[in-house]
Amino acid sequence: MDGTQEKDHALRLNVGSGRDLMDGWINIDHPLVSGVDVQFDLETCGSARLPFDDNTVSEIRLFHVIEHIHHVLPLMEELYRVAQPGCQCTVRVPHGSSDDAWTDPTHVRPYFPGSFDYFSQPFYWRADYGYRGDWQAQHIYLLIKNKKFGHLDGKQLLHAVAHDRNMVQEIVVKMEAIKPIRPQSKELRKKAGITLQKI
Repeated sequence: MDGTQEKDHALRLNVGSGRDLMDGWINIDHPLVSGVDVQFDLETCGSARLPFDDNTVSEIRLFHVIEHIHHVLPLMEELYRVAQPGCQCTVRVPHGSSDDAWTDPTHVRPYFPGSFDYFSQPFYWRADYGYRGDWQAQHIYLLIKNKKFGHLDGKQLLHAVAHDRNMVQEIVVKMEAIKPIRPQSKELRKKAGITLQKI
């Protein structure tokens, strides 16, 4: 077992931690970031492995990380490798229709609720791109600024989410590692529940 890991204890990874270091978690970020527990370039997951054994991680946190990653599927596949069956992964990103998704020049792509389906295997029923992770999105929270849209009722909110820019500020997605990996089958696709949450 790697020296970074605690024997007989499931690990919790704060991936792309930046300065948001968390006690009780292994904080991982690029070698240019100081104070982290593990220095690792997340863009290299296609050719390098995280320093953890298979099936040793119980929880993963990716807060404002994947929108900065060019090669996100190798990252999610590598996280899947180290994840225990049922590992919980929480992802937080700017919503693709918000200015926050586009104004930062280090953001490489926008994300929408449907984007997270493609971290699971069943959504590759039409084409196989070699991705071998299987993260099932369980629930998606769309964070809405209450001051700006608090007066809208449920139906109006849903319409605004689908059509208005800067309606949704952020997406928080709760995912679970499904092991063993599922077939690439249209019939196995599952859609996550969605909650509109005013902040």
